Amino acid sequence: MPILTLHEIAQTVGAKLPADADPAMSIFGATTLEEAQTGQIAFYEHPKYLRALRMTKAAVVIVPPAFDEVLAPVVLRVSNPAAAFSAILDKLEPTVPQERESGIHPTAVVHPTARVDPTATIEPLAVVEEGVEIGPRSIVGAHALVGRHSRLGEDCHLHPHAILRDGCLLGSRVVIQSGAVIGSIGFGFAFVEGRHRRLGHRGCVQLDDDVEVGACTTIDRARFGRTWIQTGVKIDNLVQIAHNVVIGPHCLIVAQTGISGSARLGQYVTLAGQVGVVGHVEIGDQVIVAAKGGVSKDTAPRQQLMGTYGIPAKEARELVAHYRRLPKTVAKIKALEQELAELKVLVAKSLARG
Repeated sequence: MPILTLHEIAQTVGAKLPADADPAMSIFGATTLEEAQTGQIAFYEHPKYLRALRMTKAAVVIVPPAFDEVLAPVVLRVSNPAAAFSAILDKLEPTVPQERESGIHPTAVVHPTARVDPTATIEPLAVVEEGVEIGPRSIVGAHALVGRHSRLGEDCHLHPHAILRDGCLLGSRVVIQSGAVIGSIGFGFAFVEGRHRRLGHRGCVQLDDDVEVGACTTIDRARFGRTWIQTGVKIDNLVQIAHNVVIGPHCLIVAQTGISGSARLGQYVTLAGQVGVVGHVEIGDQVIVAAKGGVSKDTAPRQQLMGTYGIPAKEARELVAHYRRLPKTVAKIKALEQELAELKVLVAKSLARG
């Protein structure tokens, strides 16, 4: 296991060493504040973990620049502690590349018209159908399916049991985790003569460069045109994206989110867990929707939304506070009503006496 000196760690994260720190101190591991021991490094970023920080046995902790408490461990201040910790983790516990032989496994089924780059890997029992193009160093995992006339760019990775249906277009470095289905038929029906009749969906799904799709996520093909996931979008597990949705560059879509047909997201949008988006709405750039929130109408850029109806976060917090105070408010209203009733009686008696 690699060992880093404190000096090497400070250089890696761009931090200034405290004057009394030993640059030659050895660090052999990186872990959480709660689990860290002597000789290990941890990081702190959220006030929720302040107690754990104060009690940690770590030799070194990475903290935000504004943190000013005196701690027993050596403190390194950086603008992004989580990213800095990841950089250290990569050095202390580097990922060992899995050895893969390029080429087509004998048990894979590859259509004669498919064009597979010699450096690509087709693993056991994968299926590559008619007219497919697979670019350099891309990997199609065991039992994965690449449907007719789909295209994969460079360095893509379909993990085992991923499904890529007909006509899907992938840029470079696209990752699709196991169980994901890309290009399934959209949920579109017309009510005709007392029955729901399926509408044809003849469009495609396009995933641009550096898109990642989590396990068991589904992205439906367009009814016509394309369902388009743009550069750098990261999609968690168990997400549903409907037909003709457009997601702008570098958005984050968290688990169990559902996005209805023809919705459009700008760039750098974050949808937290279990967010619901209705169809045909537009969400502006850099909008953040909190967990279990809903978006039912067009949303201007750079807002934070909460709640079922997706109202601004500040207003939503105020409403929650008012709601929690309702029992006390009702009690006060009843007391005031009683006082008012008593006051009316006194006034009536006073008027009767003349």
